[in-house]
Amino acid sequence: MMEVYFVGVAKTQIQVPDRLFAKIKKFARQHELSLAETFRRGAELLLEAYPEHEIPTSQSWQPPTSGKVGWKGLNAEELRDLAVEDQTRNPFA
Repeated sequence: MMEVYFVGVAKTQIQVPDRLFAKIKKFARQHELSLAETFRRGAELLLEAYPEHEIPTSQSWQPPTSGKVGWKGLNAEELRDLAVEDQTRNPFA
């Protein structure tokens, strides 16, 4: 018999849809596992299926820019000027 020792264990609470919970509970019962062990094994399989990969952290990346800035044929400066004018316009005039 294999003995398993946990050095650090986090206790948590999760929410699972009723139908999924019923299936997991049935699976655990059929395989003579506790619900906790069933969830642990499921999490381990998930991490195994989707291994962590390094995300490049390039400092030179810049967001893309658009060559067509504007609205209704206006360039960025004209659009800004209209926005400022619109903000200062008296709506009751």
